Amino acid sequence: MKFLILGAAGQIAEKLTDILLKETDHDVVLYARNGKQRIIVSDSNREEIIEGDFLDTDLLSEAMKNVDAVYLNDMGNTKAVENVVEAMKAHGVQRLIGAAILGIYDEVVGEFGKWNERMIGSNPRMQAQKDSAKVVEDSGLDYTLLRLTWLYNQPDNEKYALTSKGEPFVGAQVTREAVARLIADLLLSEDSRYLGASLGVYEPGTEELPKPSFY
Repeated sequence: MKFLILGAAGQIAEKLTDILLKETDHDVVLYARNGKQRIIVSDSNREEIIEGDFLDTDLLSEAMKNVDAVYLNDMGNTKAVENVVEAMKAHGVQRLIGAAILGIYDEVVGEFGKWNERMIGSNPRMQAQKDSAKVVEDSGLDYTLLRLTWLYNQPDNEKYALTSKGEPFVGAQVTREAVARLIADLLLSEDSRYLGASLGVYEPGTEELPKPSFY
């Protein structure tokens, strides 16, 4: 199989690439701005770098060739997400996993919800995230949206828990390592349970925190 990672120089994308290279024999296409300067290739037989942004429709189309699934590391630009969806459809690629943020359905509750609203509720990118999520949900693709809570790094902490769309979002933090593991699990699983799903992603045990422990 071949996986396309869009935004491949991001921290979660780097961790995902590492998992796929170490634990599978699948190939990866790594799409990023200035990717050859920002990405260290460890297996040139299995890694291909394409340098570009999500607004370059020709490069996106090239990147989609012979791809089995796509991970989109950033949904903060709605036009870019539209381009990704169109390129996938043009090349018959059905599986999409997209990283969004918490709060796109006004689903974050309690003291943490109030804190989160103060921190990012007025950010212009919030509306873009909402609009991008709708593009994906209306796309007809086999998508899984991941609504990520506040992120931090902790090697070997790959614990994650999930909430579904329509449920209150709980959990104030999660590691990037856990998110990368979840994405790998989704890419490699034949379980159709999460197709067409929007999942809140958090670290178990952080449900009662009023804000992330690192703030």
